[in-house]
Amino acid sequence: MCGIAGIINFGDRRPPLPLDRLQSMAQVLRHRGPDDTGIYRDRMAGLVSTRLSIIDLATGAQPLANEDESLWIVYNGELFNYIELKRELEAAGHTFRTRSDTEVVVHAYEEYGIDCLTRFNGQWALAIWNAKEGSLLLARDPVGVCPLFLHMSNNRLWFASEVKALFTDSEVPQAFSTSGLNQVFTFWSTVAPGTVFEGIEQLRPGSARIYERSGAFIEKCFWAPSFPREATHSRMPLRDAAEQLRERLVEATTLRLTRADVPVGSYLSGGLDSSVVASLGLAAHPVDYRTYSVRFADAEFDESRYQRMMARHLGSTHREISVTRSDIARVFPEVIRHAESPVLRTAPAPMYLLSGLVREDGIKAVLTGEGADEFLGGYDLFRESEIRRFWSHAPQSAMRPLLFQRLYPYLARSPQSAQALAHNFWKQGMDRTDIAWYSHEPRWRTTMQLRRFLRPEFRSSEPEAEFIERAVPLPEGFSRWGTLEHAQYIEIVTLLSGYLLSSQGDRMLMAHSVEGRFPFLDAGVIEFCQRLPSQHKLVGLREKVILKTLAHGVIPEEIINRPKQPYRAPDALSFLVDPPAYVADMLSPESLESVGVFDPRSVTMLHEKCRRVVRDQGANALLSNTDNMGLVGILSTQLLHHTLMKGGSVAPMQARTTSERLIERT
Repeated sequence: MCGIAGIINFGDRRPPLPLDRLQSMAQVLRHRGPDDTGIYRDRMAGLVSTRLSIIDLATGAQPLANEDESLWIVYNGELFNYIELKRELEAAGHTFRTRSDTEVVVHAYEEYGIDCLTRFNGQWALAIWNAKEGSLLLARDPVGVCPLFLHMSNNRLWFASEVKALFTDSEVPQAFSTSGLNQVFTFWSTVAPGTVFEGIEQLRPGSARIYERSGAFIEKCFWAPSFPREATHSRMPLRDAAEQLRERLVEATTLRLTRADVPVGSYLSGGLDSSVVASLGLAAHPVDYRTYSVRFADAEFDESRYQRMMARHLGSTHREISVTRSDIARVFPEVIRHAESPVLRTAPAPMYLLSGLVREDGIKAVLTGEGADEFLGGYDLFRESEIRRFWSHAPQSAMRPLLFQRLYPYLARSPQSAQALAHNFWKQGMDRTDIAWYSHEPRWRTTMQLRRFLRPEFRSSEPEAEFIERAVPLPEGFSRWGTLEHAQYIEIVTLLSGYLLSSQGDRMLMAHSVEGRFPFLDAGVIEFCQRLPSQHKLVGLREKVILKTLAHGVIPEEIINRPKQPYRAPDALSFLVDPPAYVADMLSPESLESVGVFDPRSVTMLHEKCRRVVRDQGANALLSNTDNMGLVGILSTQLLHHTLMKGGSVAPMQARTTSERLIERT
């Protein structure tokens, strides 16, 4: 993966873009591409690439052009079927100067136009400049693995892999967005095209924009999550479906291991998804297979027993990093600087530390298990929703709500520890089973409580339903899907790209110049999973049934049958027990007044409440879920302002020395 950026002058002719503006954008993206920097400049356009060399180390430098140099590309990502596409294009008469997947992309666009995007199997954000016509294509992969941010003003377009590259230009505004902040304090993340920054968009996953010379553009969605009314595979026996899924996962994993000119490692969380991926990875590449894990000093979060069990099963060269609360607090400002978004959980911080270990080990790419929960029905939220629906048919039943005791056994403060309160919580809105976001309403209702800390001018005044409908528009045919598919769609479009693949994924990996590769997000795997009937995914309260079926004989039974434990990390306690000095500084009334987003009095009361609980209960105090999220969300927003919006973005981030190529066309 790489970093890309650019500035395009539309409309009236202007002087060529100053080179130092493009160099500044490159400078702050070098952590994404430490191996090479390239800049293209003509009278309308400036393109920037910082390259992490994984495929075609010798000749794949960017910006890169087609044969007649009418098309120029900067590209962040990997095209895993590029060899097959290259053969097609050569048969159609195209000639190639490199062995890179980037050159395949530009020739595919030349041959097929925007329809080329439907032929790609990979993860990407790209910009292709048509120097002859003065037009620009921007595109992003289907599920949004690779980021792409945009700002348009005065008939000038800025784009970049990260917002900090946009902020190097004083013409780009630096201010928080009311709607973006309200999205974070509802959905846990912004929903594309929204961001937390006023005037800055992100390109929607699975979409492309073509800008004309005038600056006008058309946007086309070439992929979106979709579930057929009657699943195509509904009559396929589970074992047959599991075998077909296994074949697709084998191919997807093999492609992600062998389509690289550098070693590829694998993350092990101790759960089913990463264990299956690591096992298939070992089969594809049995020599010097390397695995990496996070373990925690807090037993509540630690899964090292299962991680080590899987590493022994694989016989891999295994390394792990032990993370304490103080480690999380120490790196949190840098985590937020890379995430470029407030977060309500500290879970990105250990992933930041883990990617540092991977890079230290000389590995540039890792396999991970993201996507399995979304496309195979693995989250507790899906099971929770089904219990609420089941209970709604007999709301006076005393037995049906007991099913909630099967959920969240890993939480120190389980919702079921106080049953009366828990039942009242689950009952809220239980009768509104007809609303599209029924599955997510309890989570969103809880998170929306955090908006009370915002100043009135940053608090959305929209009615709840209107706010949600505007942020999460539903596709045609949604009403014909099943209830599980409803929940899957909403989870994919709100949290997968906006948080898991960004704040917790790409941004933490690329902070240390490491690329993540995701077999469960392979185009063929996704297409197959979308056509599965719900009974192959969730049966009663047994999740990911099809994946567990194919895992037998592949990974240890103890891992297959263990209770589900989502990846989590110590949250607010990291900043309350022996807190670093910046915590008091960021949460001081003076700092809160300076940033102007939160009500200082409300935040001070929250901070004091949390500190009082720690004083009374000790280092292992139990904070409420709302207080946990509130403190982390407020602190991360404050840090975001101070690390990114006060000039902190202009300095490079631990940049390694790179060569720089400059291509000038007048």
